[in-house]
Amino acid sequence: MSDPVTEADILLIQKILPHRYPFLLVDKVHSIDGTKSAVGIKNVTMNEPHFQGHFPGNPIMPGVTIVEAMAQTTAVMVGATLGLTEGNLLVYFMAIDGCKFRRKVVPGDVLEMHVETTRGKPGGKVWRFKGVATVDGEMAAEAEFTAMMDIPKA
Repeated sequence: MSDPVTEADILLIQKILPHRYPFLLVDKVHSIDGTKSAVGIKNVTMNEPHFQGHFPGNPIMPGVTIVEAMAQTTAVMVGATLGLTEGNLLVYFMAIDGCKFRRKVVPGDVLEMHVETTRGKPGGKVWRFKGVATVDGEMAAEAEFTAMMDIPKA
């Protein structure tokens, strides 16, 4: 039996998620505790295409991409834990609840997505998560979300 995966670099993330530029929104995931919790890292840079129009002269990361980054972190957590590294794990939003934005996220920030599973288990299709995104320890966003995990059968 191999040791549990506790972190994922960009190469492992790309083996788990089908997302690619410009929609791959997580650079690293660490502190993976099975399917219970994890912390994702997104290095926010001016090179991202949404900054051309959101907002010219005052670049701010769109809130929906922050929530998507939290969701991608949960998919990496589940995929890494369950050994789903063939890039065929698809995750679909079913609901987003209690979403609040507290701080702007701008180029140069390091966004940390602290996520935890509130409902879901290996083999299950519908999972529920809670996420908090922070910059320098200050909350930028929080949300609860439900997702359908389209997990390939072995």
